Amino acid sequence: MEMILTKQPKFLLKRHHLPLLRHFCTEHNSPLPQVSESSIIITQALDVLLQTPDNEWTSSPQIKNLLFSSTSLSPQLFFQITRRFPSSSRALSFFNFLQSNLPTEANTSSLSYAYQAVFELAIRERMSPESLFDLYKACKDQNIPLSINSATLLIRFFGKVSMYDYSLLVYNELDNNLRNTHVRNVLIDVLLRCDHDRDAFNVLDEMLDRESQFPVNELTGDIVFYALMRREHVKNSVTDEELVGLVCKFAEHGVFPNAVWLTQLITRFCRKGKTDEAWDVLHVLMKFDAPLEAASCNALLNALGREGDFKRMNQLFTEMKENDIEPSVVTFGTIINRLCKLYRADEALEVFEKMIAGKETAEISVEPDVIIFNTLIDGLCKVGKQEEALGLIEQMRLRLQKGCMPNAVTYNCLINGFCKSGNIEKGLELFHLMKQEGVTANVVTLNTLVDGMCRHGRINSAVEFFQEVTRKGLCANAVTYTILITAFCNVNNFQGAIKWFDDMSRAGCSADSVVYFTLISSLCQAGRMNDASLVVSKLKEAGFRPDIVCYNHLISGFCKKKMLDKAYEVLQEMEDIGMTPNSVTYNTLISFLSKSGNFSAARRVLKKMVKEGLEPTVVTYGALIHAFCVNGHVDEAMKIFKELSSSSNVSPNTVIYNILIDSLCKNNQVELALSLMEEMKVKEVRPNTNTYNAMFKGLRQKNMLDKAFKLMDRMIEHACHPDYISMEILTEWLSEAGQTEKLKKFVQGYAVSAAPA
Repeated sequence: MEMILTKQPKFLLKRHHLPLLRHFCTEHNSPLPQVSESSIIITQALDVLLQTPDNEWTSSPQIKNLLFSSTSLSPQLFFQITRRFPSSSRALSFFNFLQSNLPTEANTSSLSYAYQAVFELAIRERMSPESLFDLYKACKDQNIPLSINSATLLIRFFGKVSMYDYSLLVYNELDNNLRNTHVRNVLIDVLLRCDHDRDAFNVLDEMLDRESQFPVNELTGDIVFYALMRREHVKNSVTDEELVGLVCKFAEHGVFPNAVWLTQLITRFCRKGKTDEAWDVLHVLMKFDAPLEAASCNALLNALGREGDFKRMNQLFTEMKENDIEPSVVTFGTIINRLCKLYRADEALEVFEKMIAGKETAEISVEPDVIIFNTLIDGLCKVGKQEEALGLIEQMRLRLQKGCMPNAVTYNCLINGFCKSGNIEKGLELFHLMKQEGVTANVVTLNTLVDGMCRHGRINSAVEFFQEVTRKGLCANAVTYTILITAFCNVNNFQGAIKWFDDMSRAGCSADSVVYFTLISSLCQAGRMNDASLVVSKLKEAGFRPDIVCYNHLISGFCKKKMLDKAYEVLQEMEDIGMTPNSVTYNTLISFLSKSGNFSAARRVLKKMVKEGLEPTVVTYGALIHAFCVNGHVDEAMKIFKELSSSSNVSPNTVIYNILIDSLCKNNQVELALSLMEEMKVKEVRPNTNTYNAMFKGLRQKNMLDKAFKLMDRMIEHACHPDYISMEILTEWLSEAGQTEKLKKFVQGYAVSAAPA
């Protein structure tokens, strides 16, 4: 059976592991028998034995003289002779000969070694597991004690052929004093490889006992941690909490997982969101002064950074220095990266300055690499500190000999920062500087500048720049064309957008679904439904399928063009492919049908919506109420409103109240409108300026000046500022009523009603 460490990655077989390998290949405290006599004696004895028939060995004086003289008698001699027989059967005959002729005082040890050689030959001959087990039973029946090497040979062999029960039997039948650490390590390795973790950990628990005669060693740790790390789950035999305890128990014996195992273990915990367990493992090892490396700490720092736990990040960084764990460039890079991602660029810059100032302060100095510079530059640009980021370029140039030359990523970060701040000229200046310094611009550079120009309304400049750089050989990609298509759509230049879409296909750039959806959405909003339908056809030809948002845009577009049949066709297509319409789909149809005065159809759609398990939203009710009001059916609108208020889980909002109040006032139902105002106060729905304007118009028609004063006080109380419509209504009305003083107070923000508002 192959040794466990030979299957590990090559980088684990370091020089300091070689003694472990040798230790694993030989028995502990029982070295491989060495020949003390001359090889001439062994050769002579073997020649005579092989030339003499087995049944004549007893009667051969020469054999007895060679083997049993006092000068040559030794267990090692018999081991070497036995293992050189050409077959296990003849070796077994020789063993029987020894058993009959050896003096009593040399019998036990010599026979044990001779039988070990028989086992070796049998395994080399690929004897069947059953036959080998019979050979083992014969050994036990004759009361021949197994040597430690015999035990490990058998345990490994039976484990290799997946007969772990036999491996356990061999181990259990050994004398207690022979079950040393080496034998236990072999058995644990076999059991873990056979996925019999419970039995393996039973043996391990005995070794981890503080009073154990045969405690764990470094090789035990390698075997166990290798098994745990190569399997994501250990058949539920070890929970993550128990794994932390296992590391602690090993540590009590001075055995620690190596840097590779520990880093994998911490990473495994962190990926599961169990940062606390990872923290506990690392600090248990720190407590026992384990030889830790930065890689393990970096894995934990990265996880803490993802969680935004900078308190523990700082604590761990401090503990690294206290425990003489030298931070690496990855350590600093991890901290700087996480700070930048949380827009804490100033703190990231402080870490960077400490990093490069180590030599001057007699602390650890780590030379930053280009990745750290790029991370910091990007972080500074994202918080609007482009000039500080630009200053880091100079520091990079000072480190050219150390391989810290600014690259395309460096310039792309800077260009992106300046473009987002609207400084397109500086972005272009950096683009030209790239070429001067021999840094090749890439498609990210192109996209960043084109996007920056488009976002700041310089679409023509973006097109000119695009044409210039692509003519010089810089290839655009789908993202480039998507930026331009979106920009043209945003300024309603749909002919230009479609042209760029066609250019994209001619350039061999495969459009993704985002490009299609962007174009379809924009065309639908502009009412260009024929063009939108054409793009939908191309989308399907490209192997994509419209999503729910795309279908909703199409239905909305057809409704706006009063093409209800087409809208229903889209709805039918959705249902045919198994896509369930959502609230937006139904609300769009209900709104259109209601505005068209087709209330029966709108109610049918509403029923279908409810049947599909969708709750009508405030938008649904708002569309119906608004349509009834617009068509002069205020009473119907109020019925829906009452249904909404009493039986629905949806609460009416300010928009719905405004629609009803405005319609009621226009229909001379001002008292009912005032009651809705009071209801808004009770339900804590905040009126806006439009609400008050509608009420002022209604109250003026009824000349209900006192009510108007109270509403003016409420506006002041709720800091709802009047607009020009409010002032126009009140100025004309109060001037006619001779109440200009109250109007002045209102404008100045003072109460105007005699009674409390």
